[in-house]
Amino acid sequence: MRTIIIGGSFNPVHNGHLYLSEELKIQMGYERVIFIPSNISAHKSSDELVSSDNRIKMLELALTDSDSLIDLCEIERGGVSYMIDTVKSVKNRYRVSGRIGLFIGDDLVSGLKDWHNVKELLDLVDIIVAHRDSDPELETGLIYKYISNVTINISSTDIRERIKAGKAFRYLIPESVYNYILDRGLYRNNV
Repeated sequence: MRTIIIGGSFNPVHNGHLYLSEELKIQMGYERVIFIPSNISAHKSSDELVSSDNRIKMLELALTDSDSLIDLCEIERGGVSYMIDTVKSVKNRYRVSGRIGLFIGDDLVSGLKDWHNVKELLDLVDIIVAHRDSDPELETGLIYKYISNVTINISSTDIRERIKAGKAFRYLIPESVYNYILDRGLYRNNV
């Protein structure tokens, strides 16, 4: 099966993540999308990270009506999450045809060359990039493909800030995730 990984903290998962997973299937022909929540991100601050149990539950709620999978290999492995380890894990545990796709937003492209064991990683995956911060395609000298996507100006960071400030955030995330956040008071006290 043609498989692509969407990794991240999903702190919280939002509608942009869900839209892009569908775009990857339709536009790029991936048959399986695997969401992999990070344990400790190697590329982003984890200062406002809610528990892995809460992030997993929000992903489960968001993907209830989806055929996308959730894989907990990074959380189960513990420590800092390195994508090279994740890709090897996915390759060993799933039937994958062709190269695994690795999906990232263009906000991560400039730092891609500094990723842990990036040369080995690039030998194993096709990097698929979505427009997030810029319309033009960024050049780094590394090989990757852009998808043609609608830019949805939603980020988990913005959602957390909106929650803390008491601003509207309901329609930026799935309704089930919205209710889960309210019921548990998440992102107000970082439970």
